[in-house]
Amino acid sequence: MKIKIFALTHKKFEVPQDKMYQPLQVGREEKEDLGYLCDNTGDNISAENCYYSELTGLYWIWKNVHTYKYVGTCHYRRYLLNEQEKIFTEAEYLELLKDYDLITTKRVVLNNSYHYGFATNHNIHALDMTGEVIKELYPEYYDTFVQLENGTETYFGNMIVTSKKWFDTYCEWLFHIFFEVQKRICLENGEDDYHKRVFGFISEFLLLVWVRVNHLKVYECKVGMLGEKAETREMKEQLASYFFTMDVFGAKTYFAEMLKKRPDVLMEASDITGELRLSMQIIATMDQELQRTGHCYLRKENRFRELITLFTRLNAVIRAYLSGQVTEEDRRFLIEQSVSETAVKVGVFILPISAEQKKKLETEILKDLNA
Repeated sequence: MKIKIFALTHKKFEVPQDKMYQPLQVGREEKEDLGYLCDNTGDNISAENCYYSELTGLYWIWKNVHTYKYVGTCHYRRYLLNEQEKIFTEAEYLELLKDYDLITTKRVVLNNSYHYGFATNHNIHALDMTGEVIKELYPEYYDTFVQLENGTETYFGNMIVTSKKWFDTYCEWLFHIFFEVQKRICLENGEDDYHKRVFGFISEFLLLVWVRVNHLKVYECKVGMLGEKAETREMKEQLASYFFTMDVFGAKTYFAEMLKKRPDVLMEASDITGELRLSMQIIATMDQELQRTGHCYLRKENRFRELITLFTRLNAVIRAYLSGQVTEEDRRFLIEQSVSETAVKVGVFILPISAEQKKKLETEILKDLNA
């Protein structure tokens, strides 16, 4: 076998039958043994997992794996997918690697700059210090770093497949930077376990910087999710309870608290069905309806699954108006479901279009709604 893909994990999971995939427990130094290959043997930084997240696995592979021409990483729940949206086989990876230097995720396009988003959700001092260290240690990377941190793209998940030579080169660069940053910032500043994993977050972005500067030919592909995160499922169950009891304030407060604890819950990697984003739209709609009229749609429908179906359809109707392809069936839906002006306004507001387009779209829909 020429290639080995390490499935990084912190919990038991159903391992793919393909022997190319090797479970690697990360953060093993501080956790119970799961019976897998562990990152706390040989040359390792397993004890630093709370700051580095899955990167302790990358470090271990860099320092301790020397028998494969190609190596890669995935997560126990996330795998890179081929064009048929199936998990890659060894033969497929080897064929791609004849023409590409590296295989990774499709770039995520953000609503705001990477720097802005990081500052909103994480310790911005860590990112800024990373830039300073790059400027000192690798000045040839600095201009690209600045350009991209003010741009709106990043990779995610630290999932890569490449030659062991490129993998080692990347890791040497990455950890040289992070070890220096670690000397200069305080990592114990009262943050919760999620926000402590600062190097795990920044590394997703630095992969893009490294790829650009080295002019690597990259094959980007979709990421498949095997099962829903437990915390995502628990959130939906709790929100369903709030909706059923028509407790809009409780749902709003709970969602805000969870979003503060885990800003990643709305990312595609966590919210694979999009139902948490829809729940946020439902909460915003119900909250504004209560403020404006004293009652909300939950009086008519308070079941989670039915609400998700309703708002999915509403968003499809709004997009149909936007594209100029609205049908009489779409118009009937608005009337028959007693869709409120507030629901329309919230649905239009969340669209990634200009303020002028939103105003025009809202006016058109409300005209039909009130006809």
